Amino acid sequence: MPYVNVRITPAATREQKSQIIAEITDTLGRVLGKAPEHTHVVIDEIAEENWGFAGVPTDVYRAQKKSDSSERD
Repeated sequence: MPYVNVRITPAATREQKSQIIAEITDTLGRVLGKAPEHTHVVIDEIAEENWGFAGVPTDVYRAQKKSDSSERD
């Protein structure tokens, strides 16, 4: 019984999440021969302030990147 946990920051639409679930399920079936009805995919949405990247929370990192790119324009 495969269990896959995908953690993302909130931004994906319901349709995108459905596609992620379908494609992961398909891959496990194709590559490992796992039955779709036994495959569990859980998507956890983690708030950007609770996800660290490059030494800062993701919301801060993204704001810095946005500011850096607008300064170049």
